[in-house]
Amino acid sequence: MAKKPTDVQVASFADHHVITQPNPLRKVLRRIVNDKDLDDPVARAEQALASLSGEFGNWMAIECERLGAAHAAIIKDGASDTARDELFRAAHDIKGDAATFGFPYAAVAAESLCRVIEHAPDLARVPEELIANHVKAIHAIVRARANTENTGVERELNRRLRLVADEYLAAVNKDRPEHLEAILAPSIVPVE
Repeated sequence: MAKKPTDVQVASFADHHVITQPNPLRKVLRRIVNDKDLDDPVARAEQALASLSGEFGNWMAIECERLGAAHAAIIKDGASDTARDELFRAAHDIKGDAATFGFPYAAVAAESLCRVIEHAPDLARVPEELIANHVKAIHAIVRARANTENTGVERELNRRLRLVADEYLAAVNKDRPEHLEAILAPSIVPVE
């Protein structure tokens, strides 16, 4: 049950009332007297991120291994729902983590792969080369430690992957207009 405020003030006017409640947060506020007491949580987070940055390459390599294993499972056992879900999760995790870990071009390729998995009516009918080329591109970008300084090859690779994926998805979804709008939308992964 909520605690009833005791210091409620009511100001009455001819056509309305203004109710002012006490601010319980005033009790937990800390007044800063000088700059040495100033705590900057954003600066602390950036410092913590910088201290972990040496591990980012290893983490991305682990994510790439997971993606490769999911792809190998589909090649070996077929595109079951479980295998499809694992491939999607692996690509989606790379899409989400890659930019933070300093591999923004891997995020673009992973996003394209996620779109193929999500919008293909039947993953078993997706040309093996389309999925394999996405997986290989992600591996190559991470292996080359491609970042925002190495933009030429990675940018062109991602452009072509997206183009081929869009063409394939548009062709197989021509009778599914609800997917066509999402397929033809621009990428949500920022690179620049």
